[in-house]
Amino acid sequence: MLAVYFDQPGGPENLYVKEVPKPHPGRGEVLIKVSAGALNRMDLLQRSGKYPSPKGANDILGLEAAGLVAGFGPGCKGQWKTGDTVMALLSGGGQAEYVTVPEGHLMSIPNGIPFVQAAAIPEDWLTAFQLLHFVGNVQSGQTVLIHAGASGVGTTAIQLTRLAKAIPIVTAGTQEKLKLAAKLGAAAGFNYKEEDFTERVLEFTNGSGVDVILDCIGVIVYGLLGGGEVSWRSACKLHSKRGKKEQVLPYFSQDGSPPVQPIIDSVYPLHRIVEAHRTMEENNNLGKIIIEMPPSS
Repeated sequence: MLAVYFDQPGGPENLYVKEVPKPHPGRGEVLIKVSAGALNRMDLLQRSGKYPSPKGANDILGLEAAGLVAGFGPGCKGQWKTGDTVMALLSGGGQAEYVTVPEGHLMSIPNGIPFVQAAAIPEDWLTAFQLLHFVGNVQSGQTVLIHAGASGVGTTAIQLTRLAKAIPIVTAGTQEKLKLAAKLGAAAGFNYKEEDFTERVLEFTNGSGVDVILDCIGVIVYGLLGGGEVSWRSACKLHSKRGKKEQVLPYFSQDGSPPVQPIIDSVYPLHRIVEAHRTMEENNNLGKIIIEMPPSS
């Protein structure tokens, strides 16, 4: 199978695609034929050597993927069948044509959602839902400040905040990103490069401040834009708990137009992985960057 590789840590130019053995599912694991994967900040950190793959984790990049069930390891409980459309949050391996996933970590792709959109759901939607409801305990009428409002988690958090009948406000680094946030329902947006967003937030809230802050650098932490270490892959089990899946996925499968949607910035074929990494590294993306696998193998 084809997979993204790098021989030594460094910039995007170190990435290349090579042929590697297809993985075999172990006990309780399912083999997935990947149709699309998503690019995340952790992939950039791993590639640059700032976040090496933990012992026992797949050292191929890629923390989320969507595709078809293609095989089973021993001990699977039979909840899936060959050909089922699934998505998953991974400990690694999503930027390859095949990946193995613990059976319980799989999620069905909601009806009508294509693979390139499904690949954008596992990390961002489970993360944002957990942060808002299990960590931030957001309530109706509260104000939520979302930093990096045009990122994958940011665009998701805006929509989920609205669904919770709370008030999302955002920061971002360009007017284009602020316009996207406003389109998704942000009540206000501030360009942190051009103004003191703390003063503007106080103005917007009439001096009372905000109730919850989602920050990719600090406060409620959901990423590592500022560097440092966090046991992200160990959080995969937490994100994949059935309760969160059952609460998040129904948003995508309602009759008519679903009330939420994953925001896709761009879709890159696997052989353009270097360009995809550069786009994210330069903070040019509005929403999620998706990596699409070759149509057949």
